[in-house]
Order: sequence, then C-alpha cells, then structure tokens
Amino acid sequence: MCPIWRLLVLLSLLSVPSALHKQPWHGLAEAHMDRPALARIIAQGLMKHNAEGRIQNLRLIDSLNASGQMAPGMVGRLINGMNLQQQQESSANITNIQLDYSGIRMSFHKEWFSANILLEFDIDLRLSFNNKIIKTHASMNLVVEFWLEKDEFGRRHLVIGNCSVEPSSIHTTVLTEDISPKMKHFLRNFRENLAKVIPHLVESQVCPLISEILRQLDVKLLKSLMEQAAAHKFNQL
Repeated sequence: MCPIWRLLVLLSLLSVPSALHKQPWHGLAEAHMDRPALARIIAQGLMKHNAEGRIQNLRLIDSLNASGQMAPGMVGRLINGMNLQQQQESSANITNIQLDYSGIRMSFHKEWFSANILLEFDIDLRLSFNNKIIKTHASMNLVVEFWLEKDEFGRRHLVIGNCSVEPSSIHTTVLTEDISPKMKHFLRNFRENLAKVIPHLVESQVCPLISEILRQLDVKLLKSLMEQAAAHKFNQL
C-alpha cells in the first residue's frame, strides 16, 4: 500500500475519536460519527480500486456459459441455432453500475461488525438474430462480516469473515417494453439464471477489495472505534 493512502486511512480514523471527545453523548447519538468513519474508509477504498469498473468489465455471457447455467430452452437453445459469427455478435453487457458509497450501513456488536453495501446496474442483452437491445435492471446487497480476535499472546488481529450477496436481496426487472411472447419466456429463464450467476461474479470482484481495505486498518484505532460504538449503544439503553 502506498504511504499516501496509508496516511489518509489513519487520518480518517484519527479524526473520529477527537471529534467524538468534543461532543456530549446525546450529540453523539444524533451524529453517529463512529459509523460513517468506517463506512467512509470502505467507500474510499472501493472507489480507489475502481470496483464499479471491475464489475462493468465482467464478461457475463462467458460466465453464464462456463457455469453451465445456459440451460436448454434459454440462451442455449437460441444460441445453438446460430452460426459462430451470430454467437460472437451476441452480447450481455453490464452498464450504469452504481455502488451506494454514501449509504454503506455499519452494524456493531462488541468486537464484531458488518458492512452492508447496495449495488445496482443494468444489463444490456443483445442477440444477433433480432439485433434488439433488451435492458434488465439488477440490484442486490453485499454483506461483509469482520471482527477482532486475540492470538495466543493476547494480541488482537482482524479476521475477515463471510462476504457474500444476500440471496433475498437479489432483484431483476426487465425494463424494455414491447417484448414478443417468445422472448418473454426466454427472459424469464434469463433472469432466473442471472440470479444464480451474478452474485458470485460480484463477490469475486468486490470481496477481495474489501478484504484488502480492511486489512490496511490500524487494529488499535479500529478497537477504539468499536469501544465508542459500544458506549454509544449502552448510552441509548
């Protein structure tokens, strides 16, 4: 990690305890200064590593084929009836991707915490036999869990736990109107298969970045933020 990025991370964390120290507890309850600090660092890291660009560059058609999700009756039946050139001219491109950087939600419990990140994007599907672009919108929540754990010498270190898309949060909607009955059946199957493939593709791009960002955090400062979050929660009881 470059020295400038490390300095920015440390300064961002250091600014939180000093700000909290100057505020009365009732002011803290309104400001929630501890939560945005970690959320802001995660957001800055994802932007720095161009998470949106990585997702947008995913080769969706190739991933669907490689995963075996091209079931008969879906793209498989349509594409198998095309010649090689027609197959190569078909595409499924991810566009208009948006990670909700400002809306990252943090949850705390003692020395365990999680981040919930909303992302959404469009998928422009074009099959060469009708040369029409069909736009589908997809949205989902990615949740990453992490905590502090002591080793045999009593020293704390950061543990990255589960990082995955919540299955219940996956939603796909066809935005294009004027779809033929044949294509409606195809798109229904296409959406079902997207729900199976897209989460793993998103996780493969975003989770390693989040892991890298979190491992760059100073554990002592992270522990301080956790203690302040616990005190805030206790004060509200």
